[in-house]
Amino acid sequence: MSDNGEGLADETGQVIQRAFGADNRHRLLNRYFSNAGAVEPSTAWEHVYRLLLWLDPTIGLAHCYESDKCRPGRPWYARSLAFHAWLADALGVDAGDLGDEIDILFRWATEGLAAAASAQRGENAARAEEQRSAYSARQMPLPGEDPELVKLILDTLGDWLSKDPPEDILRDLTERIRLHVTQENKRKNLLGEGFEDTVAAILRRIPAIAEKYEIRVRPWLDELPGFYAPRAGEKPRQVDLALIRPPEDYRILITCKWSVRSDREEQFATDFEAYARYESAGQAFDYTLLTNEFDPARLAAACENRRGPTLLFTSVVHINPDGLGAAYNAPVPRRGEGIRRALEHLESGRLESIEQWLQGLIHHAT
Repeated sequence: MSDNGEGLADETGQVIQRAFGADNRHRLLNRYFSNAGAVEPSTAWEHVYRLLLWLDPTIGLAHCYESDKCRPGRPWYARSLAFHAWLADALGVDAGDLGDEIDILFRWATEGLAAAASAQRGENAARAEEQRSAYSARQMPLPGEDPELVKLILDTLGDWLSKDPPEDILRDLTERIRLHVTQENKRKNLLGEGFEDTVAAILRRIPAIAEKYEIRVRPWLDELPGFYAPRAGEKPRQVDLALIRPPEDYRILITCKWSVRSDREEQFATDFEAYARYESAGQAFDYTLLTNEFDPARLAAACENRRGPTLLFTSVVHINPDGLGAAYNAPVPRRGEGIRRALEHLESGRLESIEQWLQGLIHHAT
């Protein structure tokens, strides 16, 4: 595809950055929770899924696993169908309408994004024409032109079109498609910090937690009580989410990861070792994993990983293990030992729900 200048890309990128930035996330979360009623541990999972879960465009179902492994005919497609059906039932909607009930944070963040990007381009149109005037005899490509994409569109829709659309309409369409693709690529950015912000918003709206804990989002480790500052030349450590419980300043360090990739598994141990090395109060702290991972082997590994004689994570928390159960019990043969191990950890309580974890926070604060 053609690249028609840094200016257009920079303008679009700035609009998207503002839409997905921390200030807008905070505003949108306040907007959502202002109409959500009282937040309870029992409904926390629902808020997380309504705000952050999305339909995977590859299969049209609620996303629970890697897209390339969920293609129709593969085992995880059957499990995705089961999860989608379970979630629709849990939210009380038809399976075909589930998309309207979820992905709220992303959909709200992208509201009007195309219009805003178009307005920015319009504001700079006169300047662009002035810049192009020196090349008026050269038939320079226009901003937004993408002959390859236009050909793909016309080849696909040609039999249903009575005539070719005007060139300016095609340019507008290609720019909208490019913006849509760019937005989807930004979903990971929104999901990362958006997950942390969503969990923090839930914690702050449960009085029994908000009144007993100090809730900090993405703090530097040395800003928390009982941790040294990094030595000269060492990389400072940032924690996804931290809870401090007075009066003894008990510390709960939370790593919020929607999914658990192999590189993240290695990072968990590295982070814990750094936290332990910088601990200055001579007191224990909790290290909690909060995730929506569906890969059974990765979940089991998180539950089983150790550092010496002790488990790496104090708590391993899944948004809703009932969704795991729906996927794992889909009518498809199980391969390997991952599902068995994950289910055993569910049954033992080692792998707990966000509801159970929140109830535990309340219990320990009383």
